[in-house]
Amino acid sequence: MTERITADPQVATVPVRRVRDGAVQIDEDWLAVEEPLEIRLQYEEGGAPRFRQLAITMRTPGHDAELAAGFLVSEGIVRCATEIEYTQHCPITDAQTSHNVLTVRLAPGVAFDAKRLERNFYTTSSCGVCGKTSLEALDLVGCPTLPTGSPRLAPDTIHRLPETLRAAQDVFEQTGGLHAAALFSPSGDLLRVREDVGRHNAVDKLIGSFFFEDRLPLAEGILFVSGRTSFELAQKALMAGVPVLAAVSAPSSLAVSLANEFGMTLLGFVRDGRFNIYAGANRIADAE
Repeated sequence: MTERITADPQVATVPVRRVRDGAVQIDEDWLAVEEPLEIRLQYEEGGAPRFRQLAITMRTPGHDAELAAGFLVSEGIVRCATEIEYTQHCPITDAQTSHNVLTVRLAPGVAFDAKRLERNFYTTSSCGVCGKTSLEALDLVGCPTLPTGSPRLAPDTIHRLPETLRAAQDVFEQTGGLHAAALFSPSGDLLRVREDVGRHNAVDKLIGSFFFEDRLPLAEGILFVSGRTSFELAQKALMAGVPVLAAVSAPSSLAVSLANEFGMTLLGFVRDGRFNIYAGANRIADAE
């Protein structure tokens, strides 16, 4: 049984046997494509070009430059679009996999501290030796300051987020196998959505899309994600300057600690006409 990539690079079809009521039917099913992406960084050091492999992540193809930019923002490597000169998929021998290697070229004069990055990866990707270490590491990279008490949100606005996001998930509609990240306005208008097999990748793609438009920080935005909220997702929201992070499922304890530490509003279990406020109740009307 082999997969077949469709005209849409985010969707593949595979043969499937459907078993219902004791009967077996041979059919075809639509699945979300999952492939590795290697992100390489090119920068100058002492007047000479340098190359470094930053990460390999499993992702759904599409919006790769946004994914890489969002990743760099969340790690504190870049802050504005002018710091990236260009991104390009690498021409390598195997044409079938060339789209899975992306080089990000930093603009001339943009400093890159490889040793600081290694320390940051240790504390954020592994959550550090303990939660306190992870939170201290965020202070070191210089997080944006979130607006105090704004945006001010009505509970009805929060209740509408899941249905609005679900209606906008095109690939999920076909496959049922993707996470999504969306940015909403304070009035609940959907501004943009990105999908991926990985929750972190979906958030990186979303942040990266606004990064390339020079629209960070997202100081009036509501970031709504499918699934649960981990420390890493809360970190990405913080580095993008998002004051409100909401999710369909539960947050982790360290995500709650981060939200309280940096003044972020964190909402969980946003579904079925309910939600929990884990931090930042001052931004939710009638909830203090």
